[in-house]
Amino acid sequence: MKNILFAAMALMVLAGCSTTPTEAPVEDKSAMATPATTPSTGASTTGTNTAGVSGATGSGTDPRKDPSNILYKRSVYFDFDSFVVDPQYKSIIEAHAKYLVANPAAKVTLQGHADERGSREYNIALGQKRADAVKRMMTLLGVRETIVETVSFGEEKSKNPGHDEAAWAENRRVDIVYVGE
Repeated sequence: MKNILFAAMALMVLAGCSTTPTEAPVEDKSAMATPATTPSTGASTTGTNTAGVSGATGSGTDPRKDPSNILYKRSVYFDFDSFVVDPQYKSIIEAHAKYLVANPAAKVTLQGHADERGSREYNIALGQKRADAVKRMMTLLGVRETIVETVSFGEEKSKNPGHDEAAWAENRRVDIVYVGE
């Protein structure tokens, strides 16, 4: 059993290393200086309001509380047994990164989660890797490391208490939580 677990962990490390080339475009985007630029990750943002990402909207409301604003979206979901950020969630991470760069007093906690499959220790480690992956993307986009904290809850704080694939998919996530909200 230990050999199987060790082999699985080794494969995860190797899989994480093999994804480096797909993250290269994120590093190139860190040079972008205009916070209002529409994210160009290839992910669909149709119908998503990216105006007001850098601060409050014209009406004086917080863009993070506006359901039509991309900053309202606070969860990044992951495939089973993976901590690779799916391209469809890159625009959400980019929007939050732009907000954090434009609002240096804001601080955020990235809460990593896993579904109930796997041991408690494995799920804590996987949740941490997921939170760290989102943090890495944010720091590559110019967010100061000191304002982003990561924590893993593993399987402990499930969003969906069910025991099927639909429930597990909801539980494999990183939640973006602003300090003070």
